[in-house]
Amino acid sequence: MLKTLGTVVHVIWAVCALAICTAVGVIYGFHRHGWIGAIALGFVGLCAGTLAAACPLECLELLASGL
Repeated sequence: MLKTLGTVVHVIWAVCALAICTAVGVIYGFHRHGWIGAIALGFVGLCAGTLAAACPLECLELLASGL
């Protein structure tokens, strides 16, 4: 039961991290550089979201340390 709960929380974290990082990249890229920037920075955000989704504890440590 506890392992299932941990898996569910990790899946929710991964989906949220990917969505938020990609959305921030797209919005910033579109605001600063237009459609090409939105595509490029959206991809960069997707890569950053993938790293945040793979290592949630390290990501939370970076946020807590005030990065």
